Amino acid sequence: MPNFTLPRPARLTRTHKVSAALVATAGCAAALAFTAAPSDAETTAAHASAAVKPVSANGLPMTAKDRADDGKQARAVASSVAAGLKGTAAEKQNHAADQTANRSVERKALVAPKAAPKAPKAPKATPKRYANNLDGWIRESLDIMKAKGIPGSYEGLHRNIMRESSGNPNAVNDWDINAINGVPSKGLLQVIQPTFDAYHVAGTPHKLTDPIANITAAANYAADRYGSIDNVDSAY
Repeated sequence: MPNFTLPRPARLTRTHKVSAALVATAGCAAALAFTAAPSDAETTAAHASAAVKPVSANGLPMTAKDRADDGKQARAVASSVAAGLKGTAAEKQNHAADQTANRSVERKALVAPKAAPKAPKAPKATPKRYANNLDGWIRESLDIMKAKGIPGSYEGLHRNIMRESSGNPNAVNDWDINAINGVPSKGLLQVIQPTFDAYHVAGTPHKLTDPIANITAAANYAADRYGSIDNVDSAY
C-alpha cells in the first residue's frame, strides 16, 4: 500500500477567529435587511397601483368631463333624495293638518247650534179712532188730506162747513142755480155731484153725503181752484 501522509490540521489563529466572527455578523445583517425590505415585485405593484387611473363605464380612462358628469349625477341623486324626504315631511304635515281640521269639524258637528232668539214681534199698529161728530170728521179728513198732499187746516175746514151747512152732513140746497139745474149741492161743504165725482179722494166712500168723502173732495177742489180751502170765505 502506498504510504499516505494526512495533512496536518490548520491552526486557527486569533486573527482568523475575529475575521470569521465579522463575516458571520455581516451575513446576519444582510439576511435581516433582505427580510425587512420589500421585494422588487411588491415595490413594482405598489407603484403600479398608485399610477392606475380611474376608468369610465366603457373601460377608457375617465376625463375631467366624465368626473364632472359623475359629480353632477351624484348631486342630482342627493337632491332627489332630499326632495323626497322634504316631500314626505310636507305630506305628513298636511296629513296632520287635515286630521286636525276634520276633528274640528266633527267637534262642531257634535255641538248643536243654538237657535237664534226670535225677534220680538212688532206691535200691531192700533188704528186711529175718530169721534163720530164734526170734530172727528174734520180731524180724520185732515189726516187723509196730509197723506194725499192736499193743503188745508182745521180752521179753514170748520169755518166753511159752518157757513155752508152748519155742520149737517145731510144738508141739501134746493133753491140755488144748481138746484134749478137739477144738481143740488149736498153735504157738509155743499158739493154738487159732478164736482164730487171729479175730485173724489181715493180711499174714501164714493158717496156725496158721507162726511169724510164730502170734506176731502171739497178740499181737493178748493186746492185746485183757490190753492187751499183756507182761501175760501164765501160761495165757491
